[in-house]
This record gives sequence, C-alpha cells and structure tokens, in this order.
Amino acid sequence: MLFPNKTNHKDNCITNKTMKNVTLVLSDGTKFHGKSFGYDAPVAGEVVFNTAMMGYPESLTDPSYAGQLLVMTFPLVGNYGVPPFTFGTDGIPTFMESTHIHASAIIVSDYSEEYSHWNACESLADWLKREHVPGVTGIDTRQLTKVLREHGVMMGKILFDDAPDSIPEADYEGVNFVDKVSCKEVIRYNEGAGKKVVLVDCGVKANIIRSLVNRGLEVIRVPWNYDYTSMDFDGLFLANGPGDPDVCEEAVCIIRKQMNSSHKPICGICMGNQLLAKAGGADIYKLKYGHRSHNQPVRLVGTEKCYITSQNHGYAVDAKTLGSDWEELFVNMNDGSNEGIRHKTNPWFSSQFHPEACSGPVDTEFMFDKFVDCLK
Repeated sequence: MLFPNKTNHKDNCITNKTMKNVTLVLSDGTKFHGKSFGYDAPVAGEVVFNTAMMGYPESLTDPSYAGQLLVMTFPLVGNYGVPPFTFGTDGIPTFMESTHIHASAIIVSDYSEEYSHWNACESLADWLKREHVPGVTGIDTRQLTKVLREHGVMMGKILFDDAPDSIPEADYEGVNFVDKVSCKEVIRYNEGAGKKVVLVDCGVKANIIRSLVNRGLEVIRVPWNYDYTSMDFDGLFLANGPGDPDVCEEAVCIIRKQMNSSHKPICGICMGNQLLAKAGGADIYKLKYGHRSHNQPVRLVGTEKCYITSQNHGYAVDAKTLGSDWEELFVNMNDGSNEGIRHKTNPWFSSQFHPEACSGPVDTEFMFDKFVDCLK
C-alpha cells in the first residue's frame, strides 16, 4: 500500500488551537496534562518509556509494544515523518516492523508539526489518526520518566478533558498479548532457498525475518502455540513478543518437547530468550521499568567484550535458576540482569537484546551468523 508524497506539509499542520486537551493519569494518581495530536479517543494501558533518539516508526509497529502507552524521552518527535507502507515480493514490510501500529498510544514532549525526509510520505499525526491511535504532546516526559523509574512501570489512562465520563479500563495483567499479535497460520518465506528454519512467531519483528532471509534461509513462520516438532526443518528460531512470558506455557511445552527429541540448533531473541530459559527450567521475573532503548551495554560472559544493544522488554530471566546444563551468555552492565543464555553442550543459545536492531545499533548482528553456522 503506497501513499503519495506530500509536497505542501503546511496543509497538514496541526495547531495548538485545534488540539484537544488531554490528561494522562497514572495508577498512583499522578497527572500530566497535554494536547492530542493523534486519534481523539481515550485509552488505557501499561505506561513504558523508551530512551532512543530515533525510530518511532519501527517502535510503533513493533508487536512487543502491544497494550502499552509508549513514552518517548527524546524531546522532539515527528520531525522526519513516516515512511511508506510498502512490501517486498516476499510480503515483508520494507520499512516497518509489522503491518500496523501495535502500541496503544504514543506520548511525547514536543511533536514536530512539519516533517522533512527523503523517504517520508505522511506525518506522524496523519498516520496515528488513520490507524486510530492516540498521540499526546506537551507532556514533561523527563519528569514522567523519573516517576516511572522511581515507582516502576504503572498502568495509565489518557483521558480527554471534554469527555470526562469516557474512562477506559486497562486490560493488561494476565492477558496473552502474544496470542493477539502472532500469525494465525503457517507462512513461508524464501521457499526452496536453503536450510529450513522454523520461526516461532510470538510477535516477530519484520527485520528478524529479513535477517534470516538475507542469509539464504528458508523461513517457516508458525503461530506461537503451533506444534512444529514433526516438521522437516534444520533449526528453530524463537522470536520476540509482548507481555508476560508466563502466559505462554503452550509454547514452552513445545520447545521442551523439541529439545527432548532433537539436538537441532535453537536461537532466541527477547521473549525467545525467556521462553528458551523457561523450557530449560529457569524462572522469569518482571523488571522494575524494563529496558527500552538503543544504548544498553551488555558483556559477553567470560570476556571483556561489551556491545551496545537495542532492547525492548519488561521481563528478565533469573540467572540463578538456570539448570546445571545452562550458563549465561550475556549480562547487562547497567543492572546485572541476564541478557542471554546458552546450553553447555547443545547448539542452543539466545539473546535478550535485539541483534537485528531496526532501529538501533547492529553491533551484535553476528548472532544470526552464528546461528547459520550451526545449521551447516
């Protein structure tokens, strides 16, 4: 689907006079007042912050943000517009991470009413309105982030001052968001190209698929709870996804079944790291405010090598509960939390961060190469 390039951006400008007044109310009663620049509708969800300086199109279309109100700490958002929703011949989005916005809302300090970029075809505001996603500007996101860091991630509501009776209720705790965003049927990419990889779709980002296809692999994308153990494939890839991994017990049981029947290579990213760890017997816990940024430093265990990584997760593996056959592969240098695991004898490994980034640094793209090497 293509949208024509707009040559007169002023026609699409929003002024403060036309913006509706809104209030963000956190679950502890804290209030922040701002203006609506997206779709005018109240919404509720888990309020999380991302410290990246860029990448709002990729973040908004990342299925891992399903059910969340996304706070961008970088003050200026929207200045480079939104790229077109084009798709390659394989059906993979060219510039986005999925087919639509998954975040429930975006909250920024200063929305840029005009945009300029060679690849932009519409404004962030127009995109949000078209997809019925609220956007709030004029919020002190620095102070909001301080509140979330002190208290921890909280539920929140975006309310419109001219409709005080429209109060939404957040449906988040215990919800299986993975089931909401996962594909519903088997999808194949790059058929007949080479080694076959089963990709368990827990909310996979498009760039994970691109990264596998670009390395000459045939990708068989299956729903999160699909039993692939009897299929013909050479390796298993566990994708990222939203919400609490403890609600994905079906996926864990299938992974465990695969591990008990075969030593085929397994690689996981983000939630894939957590599901692999759970299949190996480890526990998961919720982080106070999660890791959502482009600058998380991780160290390769047993070395002095550190990498700057892109991350988006609210849960972590409790490394102390790993079985004797497993060990940590990466550790976060900020808080010491687990950033990846590996089996001591079998070719099973994972990362909590995103090696494919998009947006963000690609320092750890070698994780895909290591997986491909294991398939040979």
